[in-house]
Amino acid sequence: MDPTIVLGVLAGAGVLTIMSSLRVLYEYQRGVVFRLGKLTRARGPGVVFLLPFGIERMNRVDLRIVAMDIPPQDTITRDNVSVRVNAVVYFRVADPTKAINEIEDYYFATSQLAQTTLRSVIGQSELDEVLAERDQVNETVRQIIDQGTDPWGIEVVGVEVKDIDLPQEMKRAMARQAEAERERRGKVIAAEGEFQASMKLGEAARVMAEQPIALQLRYLQTVVEIAAENNSTTLFPIPIDLFRPLLERMGGDQGGGGQTQQGSGRTTLPVGSTGAPELASGGAGSPEAILRNALGMGSGAPSATREEKERAPGEGPEE
Repeated sequence: MDPTIVLGVLAGAGVLTIMSSLRVLYEYQRGVVFRLGKLTRARGPGVVFLLPFGIERMNRVDLRIVAMDIPPQDTITRDNVSVRVNAVVYFRVADPTKAINEIEDYYFATSQLAQTTLRSVIGQSELDEVLAERDQVNETVRQIIDQGTDPWGIEVVGVEVKDIDLPQEMKRAMARQAEAERERRGKVIAAEGEFQASMKLGEAARVMAEQPIALQLRYLQTVVEIAAENNSTTLFPIPIDLFRPLLERMGGDQGGGGQTQQGSGRTTLPVGSTGAPELASGGAGSPEAILRNALGMGSGAPSATREEKERAPGEGPEE
């Protein structure tokens, strides 16, 4: 046989052997190499050369963070409430050699440890703590799982409780509790509002007592507000104090206090202590007549009686 052919065959076989012994690892991968069954070290990333003919074998390990879902777990809290909880665990391989050499399947083992730890932590907590202090529950579960998986070369990055399913009876009870709490807050707020309003009304009353004109201004403002409504009829009282200065002036013009006018059928009495004339009711000098004259509602002269109105025109007075 030609030696050249033999060398060519050997060279080709050598090249194929070398090519089959090369491995390419990505940046997030490591290769745990065993030489004749004995652990050597973790290699990578990049190109890795293995001794051919099965002398060295390599197991690939992914170093990226893995998000593992924990199935719903039925458990009972410390205050005897049945709940169903599910969560998610984030972990990654920190030591590839331990993850391959210390445990058979680190993914399955981490999942089982997370399930048992979650049930244990929920069972040691009350329902209010699980609902209100979820961050603390997550941190407690993470620390326990991390301590358990540390010998396997696994680092637990985080644990998040996704959902807490409560029985329907408990949901209704919590809804009644929340409703009662809202009603209590509403009553307290309403009582505080009434107290503050009463304080402000007391201050307003003191201001109006010191300044009587403020009450009249408030009255006029109320009248304006009533007039803005589309009402067909509006009834409102008129305080006599608004016309007191006018009554005093008109009473003074008609003779002052202490004088008696005869011949007209009316008597003017002395002026009282308040400065307003105290007049006999029914006469032309009474407050009602003065007020009507001031408002333009009367002429000041006594009106005709009913008999005079019914008397036919042209008839003279009865003899």
